[in-house]
Amino acid sequence: MKVLTAALFGVIFGLGLLISGMLDPDKVLGFLDVAGAWNPQLAFVMGGAILAAFPAFLIARRRTTTLLGDPLKLPDRWPLDRRLVIGSALFGAGWGLAGICPGPGIVLLGLAGPPIWIFAAAMLAGVLVARTLGPARAGGSDD
Repeated sequence: MKVLTAALFGVIFGLGLLISGMLDPDKVLGFLDVAGAWNPQLAFVMGGAILAAFPAFLIARRRTTTLLGDPLKLPDRWPLDRRLVIGSALFGAGWGLAGICPGPGIVLLGLAGPPIWIFAAAMLAGVLVARTLGPARAGGSDD
């Protein structure tokens, strides 16, 4: 049941990316081009996602288990440690250079050609480097 649920929500997420146009790197890069031909479409997509997710997070904060019975542990807001800051900076730099982040990149694997495969290989390399440098610590700090 858990695999089916994950697959269903993955398909819904992918369809949302497709319908919103966020699979087009030019739209994402247009959003990031605040000094040039700025395209606000991504801001509306993010705003819609926040509005849709907000009630679910309010409910989740009061629960200790998921709807399928697994333990529910939401991430801590603090501390902001070095791993989070460096990882966020690398994510942002990659997003700004390619106009693709991991969600759309995975969806595009089945829709696009070699440039997306290069992106996916680089993303996989980043995951492997992060795992090699050390496991993430739940609630811990590097500083």
